[in-house]
Amino acid sequence: MDRIVDLIQCKRRGDELGLADFERLINGYTLNEISDAQMGALLMAGTCTGFSDAEATALTTAMLRCGERLELPDGMRPTVDCCSTGGVGDKTPLIVAPIAAAAGVAVPMIVERGSDHIIGSLEKLNSIPGFRTDLEVSDFADLVGEYGLAFAQQSNALAPAEKRLYELRDETATVDSLALIAASVMSKKLAEEIMGLVVDIKVSKGSLLSGRNEARRLAQLMIAIGRKHDCKVQALLTDMEQPLGYTVGNALEIMEVSQTLQGQGPEDVLGLSVELAARMIYLSDTSISIEDARERANSVILDGSALQMFGNVIKAQGGDPTVLTDFARLPNPAGAEPITSPRDGYVSRINAEDIGRAAVMLGAGRSSPEDAIDPAVGVVLETKVGQQVVNGTRLCALYYNSDANLEEAKQLVEDAFRISSQPPADRELVLDLIQG
Repeated sequence: MDRIVDLIQCKRRGDELGLADFERLINGYTLNEISDAQMGALLMAGTCTGFSDAEATALTTAMLRCGERLELPDGMRPTVDCCSTGGVGDKTPLIVAPIAAAAGVAVPMIVERGSDHIIGSLEKLNSIPGFRTDLEVSDFADLVGEYGLAFAQQSNALAPAEKRLYELRDETATVDSLALIAASVMSKKLAEEIMGLVVDIKVSKGSLLSGRNEARRLAQLMIAIGRKHDCKVQALLTDMEQPLGYTVGNALEIMEVSQTLQGQGPEDVLGLSVELAARMIYLSDTSISIEDARERANSVILDGSALQMFGNVIKAQGGDPTVLTDFARLPNPAGAEPITSPRDGYVSRINAEDIGRAAVMLGAGRSSPEDAIDPAVGVVLETKVGQQVVNGTRLCALYYNSDANLEEAKQLVEDAFRISSQPPADRELVLDLIQG
């Protein structure tokens, strides 16, 4: 049997590893028989020389087999989930899940942690007082069975190796490997025993993927992995040149989630959420048209059932559902620092990555694993790309509890905005649909 160092050397040469190799690696790593240094070396070797599609599928299968799978009650309604590769201000998973669940889809959602300049859904949900995502697998299944929706954080039961690998990738600069992204997402989602998955793949400055070709490759890879495991996957490629919506933070984004579930959210957030939810509804029942699915998604927003669904799940998971209508019950910041336009013109650019990094500096995310999250802080935009402004117009505001990094964050945000003499060309939010 090859030593672990031999497998690392194989990947350094660009050789392809098989399922048995990945099962040995994943099982050994989970049992602490393989060190972080060894696994980190293998991830780096594969990132540099490239993992094949077959290796991405084998890694996904090995990670999936390493843990438990969600066991939902017999006769459960169709199970479909949604996920995002992560973007600045992207709170759509927390909007889409209640919409789809209110429309009759069962949604067992393992929520993501944040990384680098991107704040995860897990941190956003944790800003709701009392809300618990550290669920046992049986409790997770029971909640989905009862309500049609539950949110759980990554545990040591469902795809346990993924949790450790994600942290290791963050520490070894291997987060942006397409194969590792695909294996990470698909191992978690397939452990939920879903029949369908809708993926929102973010493209451009505020995301992991800078170009459409990369995004299409990731979509095709995830579709291929899903096909191997009898899971239908559709992927939307969406623009991330500017933050999505107006809020970037934790409690701040929960406010925008509530507004959107009431049909009053920002146009970009509401439109994308409806489209993603419609795709979920369609995958759960392909006898209907996508137009019918969109109509169903809009109807559960208009009649209030999507908001009620979210409130019921918050209460069931120990949280305070009144935060959805009384924002004073959410954590609130002590101070606000406005950023104003230095000249007349049009907002032609808002660098999403810089906005995300500023929010993290204020405490909304972690620069290192030991950092504490401040649920109240972040950035709230008051203008969007294309808007005409004059000298002194408020572009956004930084909300903070500590001014330790305020000046540096302020500089980042000021640099993120570009004011031009001419209005910019319109950009489409949804760039492409990839489906098997």
